[in-house]
Amino acid sequence: MEFKHLILNKEDNIGVLRINRPEAMNSLNTEVLKELLAAVEQVKNDEDIYVLILTGEGKAFVAGADISEMSTMDSVQARSFAETGLKAFREMEIMEKPVIAAVNGFALGGGCELAMACDIRVASTKAKFGQPEVGLGVTPGFGGTVRLSRHVGLAKAKELIYTGSIIKADEALQIGLVNRVAEPEDLMGTAMEMAKMIASNAQLAVRYSKQSINRSFETDMETGMEIERNLFGLCFSTEDQKEGMKAFGEKRRPEFKVK
Repeated sequence: MEFKHLILNKEDNIGVLRINRPEAMNSLNTEVLKELLAAVEQVKNDEDIYVLILTGEGKAFVAGADISEMSTMDSVQARSFAETGLKAFREMEIMEKPVIAAVNGFALGGGCELAMACDIRVASTKAKFGQPEVGLGVTPGFGGTVRLSRHVGLAKAKELIYTGSIIKADEALQIGLVNRVAEPEDLMGTAMEMAKMIASNAQLAVRYSKQSINRSFETDMETGMEIERNLFGLCFSTEDQKEGMKAFGEKRRPEFKVK
């Protein structure tokens, strides 16, 4: 599929999706959000992609939702706009394949929400994060009030959302919003190195692990353990489990087939 505002490439088993609207700091309008949803579907169906890296072209990851589009919306249109963003982000979040956000610049509002919908966040030292929506008279609309507390805790999430504060990469690392920080020139290399490490493992086990983490995080301890137990057992019906354990016994690198 051809995209107007996205660029999707592959390197071995790694997909790289770039939001390509630098003239607008990669801000998210309805068209971009619909393309993002379509891109996620394309990645889901591409058997050659094991891990996806998401980043932005130019100086921003995503500077936020498109204010010029939002400024003329009524309440019904705004709710529909939020629904479009929430659906695109959620589909990426629950996609079985891991997603790494390589945050190269501003990740504000919708950009911070998009990064939080990814499994792992690697940030440039020049990256900045925040949910400044209250300064515009609105709440976060693409999952910020839901996800931020899950990443940084309830008190810190309330502080960041109520004040609209923008924080730098080092503070984002300190509070657990990002996993790693790299120099700008090393950002994609760091994300790619992590993606290749993930891609070298048994992909069904990686995907079952993502499913177990996501589902158990949203439920009680006993239900979570039941989910894990079932998925652990399911691994033993795969060829990759047999190959992985055989290779361990033979002291060689396993050759996984995603089967």
